[in-house]
Amino acid sequence: MRVLRRRLFRRRRGTRRHRAAGTPGIAGLPRAARVLLGCLPGVAAVVALALCAHGVEHAAETGGRTARHRPAATPYAAPRPHIVPRSHWLGDAGRKQPRPRYDDRVAAVFVHHTDSPNGYDCADAPRILRDLYTGQTGTRDWDDIGYNFVVDRCGTVYEGRAGGVERAVTGAHTQGFNHGTTGIAALGTFTAGMIVPRAMIHSIAALSAWKLGLTGTDPRASVRLVSSNGLSRYAAGTTAELPALAGHNDGYMTSCPGAALHARLPEIRRLAARLQGRPTGPQEGHSRRAGSSDPGALRSPPQAADDRRWGP
Repeated sequence: MRVLRRRLFRRRRGTRRHRAAGTPGIAGLPRAARVLLGCLPGVAAVVALALCAHGVEHAAETGGRTARHRPAATPYAAPRPHIVPRSHWLGDAGRKQPRPRYDDRVAAVFVHHTDSPNGYDCADAPRILRDLYTGQTGTRDWDDIGYNFVVDRCGTVYEGRAGGVERAVTGAHTQGFNHGTTGIAALGTFTAGMIVPRAMIHSIAALSAWKLGLTGTDPRASVRLVSSNGLSRYAAGTTAELPALAGHNDGYMTSCPGAALHARLPEIRRLAARLQGRPTGPQEGHSRRAGSSDPGALRSPPQAADDRRWGP
C-alpha cells in the first residue's frame, strides 16, 4: 500500500513537471527573457512619459502657431443691418458697365441727400432708385449709381453701387474723396426746415456703425484723407482731416446733404458709436490713420474723365 502511494505521488509530481515544461508562458522562458519582461512595465512607463511630453510640447507649439495666425477681433464692431440688394430695385434696367473698383478699407462715411421729393410712399423707393440710376448713368454718363447705399424715409437700406456691400467699393459720391470711403444717401431733400425722419437717422447710424466698425473706426473720430481731385475743397494731394462720419459738403463745395440733415450728424455719430458698443462721454479711440483717396495704383481715369464718369 505504501509502495502504491509513493508511485502515485511520483507520477503526479512528474505530470506537473511535464505540464509545466510543455505549457508556454514566463515559466518556460529563459531567465534573461523573464528579467526583460519584468522590466517592461517600467520601460513602457518611461516611453509613455516621453510621448506625453512630446505631445504636450507639440500641442503648445501648434497652439502658438495657431494663435499667431488667428486674426485679432475688431473692437467695437457693430452688426450688419438688413440691406436690400440692388437686384430688387434695378431689375433688368441695368446697363453694361465696367468692373467695380475697390480700395483696401473704408476709412470714412460721407452722408448725402438725393435732392428728390420727400412725400413718396416707401413702396415706391425702388422705382425712385431706378430713376436716379437712369439719370446718373444716362444723362451724366456715369458708369453706375454713385452712392454705395441709399436709405429711404422708412429706414430701409438699399444697396447702391455694384461690387458687394461688405467690400470697400470705390464710389462716385464725393469728388476728391471717393477712395477709401462709403457714400450713404438719404432719399429725399433735407434743406433747412425739413424734417429728417427718425427711422432714416437710425438706419444711417446703423449702417455707418457697421461699415466703420469693420476697420475699428470710431464714428465720432477724425480721419486723414488725401484729396485726389483739385475740384474738391482741397487741392489734389492735400491731406485733409475730416470727420469719420462726414457730410458731403465737408469735402466738396455743395449744399448736400442739406442743412437739416447736416445738423443731425452729431446725433448720428453718437448713435453710431453707441451701436458699436463704445462708452459714452469723452471720445475714445480717435482714428488718426491716413486713409488715402489718391487713386495711385487703382489706375483711375484722368481728372477730366473722373469729373464726367465718377461724379462729385
